[in-house]
Amino acid sequence: MAKPASVKTTQSQRRSFRTRNKLRRVNIDRVGTRETRPRLSVYRSGKQIYAQVIDDLKGVTLAAASTMDKDLKEKLKTGADKAAAAEVGKLLATRAKKAGVTKIVFDRGRYIYHGRVKALADGAREGGLEF
Repeated sequence: MAKPASVKTTQSQRRSFRTRNKLRRVNIDRVGTRETRPRLSVYRSGKQIYAQVIDDLKGVTLAAASTMDKDLKEKLKTGADKAAAAEVGKLLATRAKKAGVTKIVFDRGRYIYHGRVKALADGAREGGLEF
C-alpha cells in the first residue's frame, strides 16, 4: 500500500536536510571553506533536471542551469537522460566560472549519486568546477 503524499514529502525533506547538514559540518571543519565554496544544488524531476550554485551566507543564487534553458532545449532530444544532465552540468560550470566560482560543494539533495545526478556532476567537473 502506498504512503500518503504528505508522508512521502516529509521523508524526502528529511533526506534532503540530512544531506545538507552533512555538507555544513564538513564545510565548517575546513578553514574558510564555507565562504569560498558555494553549494551546487540539484533538483531532478521525471522530465527535467535543474541545478544552481548557491551562496548560503548571502542567500543568493550565483548561477543556474536546467534542461528548460533555450540554449539546451533546442539541441537536446529529451531533458530526462544522462546526456541532458551532462550538458546542464557543463552549462552551469561555464556560468559559475563567469560569476567567479571555481570551487563548490556538491549537494545531491535527496537523490542517490547515480545516473543523471552523477552525469550532471561529471559534466560540471568537465566544465572546470572543483568539488
